[in-house]
Amino acid sequence: MAKIAYILLCHKDPDAIIKQADRLTSVGDYMSIHFDANASKEHYKAIRKALDNNPNVTFATKRIRCGWGEWSLVQATLYAVEAAVEAFPRATHFYMLSGDCMAIKSAEYTHRYLDNNDGDFIESFHYFESDWIKTGWTEERLIYRHWFNERTQKKRFYAMFNIQKRLGLKREIPPDIQVQIGSQWWCLRRQTIEAILEFCKKRRDVVRFFRTTWIPDETFFQTLVRHMVPEKEIHPRTLTFLMFTDYGMPVTFYNDHYDLLLAQDYLFARKISADAQDLKRRLGLLYSAIGVQFQISNEGRSLFKFLTGRGRIGRRFSTRFWETESTLGRERELLIVVCKKWHVAKRVLERIRQTTNVPAIEYVFNEEDAPLPALGGIEKTLGKRTRHRRALMRMLFDYFETDRLIVCMDPSNLDLLEDFAADRSVTRILEIECTFSEDYLIGHAMRVGLAGEQTSQETLDRLLPTIRNDMVFESDAIRDAQFENHCRIREAASPRENAEELSKFLSVSHDKAHEITSTDYLFAD
Repeated sequence: MAKIAYILLCHKDPDAIIKQADRLTSVGDYMSIHFDANASKEHYKAIRKALDNNPNVTFATKRIRCGWGEWSLVQATLYAVEAAVEAFPRATHFYMLSGDCMAIKSAEYTHRYLDNNDGDFIESFHYFESDWIKTGWTEERLIYRHWFNERTQKKRFYAMFNIQKRLGLKREIPPDIQVQIGSQWWCLRRQTIEAILEFCKKRRDVVRFFRTTWIPDETFFQTLVRHMVPEKEIHPRTLTFLMFTDYGMPVTFYNDHYDLLLAQDYLFARKISADAQDLKRRLGLLYSAIGVQFQISNEGRSLFKFLTGRGRIGRRFSTRFWETESTLGRERELLIVVCKKWHVAKRVLERIRQTTNVPAIEYVFNEEDAPLPALGGIEKTLGKRTRHRRALMRMLFDYFETDRLIVCMDPSNLDLLEDFAADRSVTRILEIECTFSEDYLIGHAMRVGLAGEQTSQETLDRLLPTIRNDMVFESDAIRDAQFENHCRIREAASPRENAEELSKFLSVSHDKAHEITSTDYLFAD
């Protein structure tokens, strides 16, 4: 059975460290602690006094001062790993933690998970070919030497960088390694850890290279594991659940996140707020619990993206300068059908096709696989279609050889509606207002990844009002925009009332519009 040696890097809150060590070792696991030499000596003494008599706890062979982005974080990890390898010969896995991490599964579940999933858990992606680095330096991290801390010695850090760049003092990456990148929160098997320590003794050139790279804790272990372990034995993921905000800061978890954390397909979570005392208490009791069943729905990331994205409508895909000066054409008429229930809009579109000869395109800005003709590549991705929205529409008008075209959009596409409404062409909008049952909202949450088959009813009860309010907000935003040619048909209205609106939208007779709105299955789910 798996026995874990936790490698804990920490620098504050001695009481929390002591409690964490006691919890994680109470069921037979181990811990090796590196307490930052920058931190209080009194705090370190308090930790040693509380834990020195615990046979399942050891301390790094040497304490050093650590700084973000420096080699010191890797060196501190290596010191703690060396101590753990020496002190705990029965440890089968070595799991990297910080003082802000806490277990979100029981030890029973954790050990069984590692037994059933043999391999090393570490994010390890090609440094140059992956998109792991979203913004900022890529090659510069490696080909220039970095001696100073970017946060505490900013002037020296950038001065040395600029001098090297100006003089062309680039260096070569060791030729027999392919640099990898990923999260520093890994879980490695004993044989892998021992191989890394042996490698560090033999390949001082590689260690020297990483010593002066920038943020080496994201590349050192990730690179070495990929070179030592067969690909089939590497799980390129972390077992620690963590998320980041739009500003690159770690998301912090509080007391009301307990159920969400337990439902994620991870063993630990980071960062737990220092003020979340109830969450810490409940998670602390969880690790030693027996027989706990976990329902894994894993919707945490999608929920966070959904909830933090609310109220940001219109900020993505802003109009480019070459688009603001273009037009669909004064003589053209763009008819936009807006509906949250895509199947209802498609059904209305099909009935319109059957009764008129106006070309109609479905959710071209929402569905990647929306049926489109070949238009020279602009139609390939949602991003291209949205960025070059007016150019796409002009090409569709030309392709169908028409001056009238119908397209479907989701109510969330307010920025697109405003852009087309501001065009010199005539833009008409038909909003289809549907009722949303609880079953539909649950299905919608599952379709967009906000919930899964295992999501608890309690989570759904909290989530559904938010989704419903979000749909109301989108509809209100469309009305508040006060579009000139805005028509609306409603599921709750009669076919004759809806025909009145549809007639104005399509510029067809009332009878022809009524033929469409009287379709008995028009709003069926």
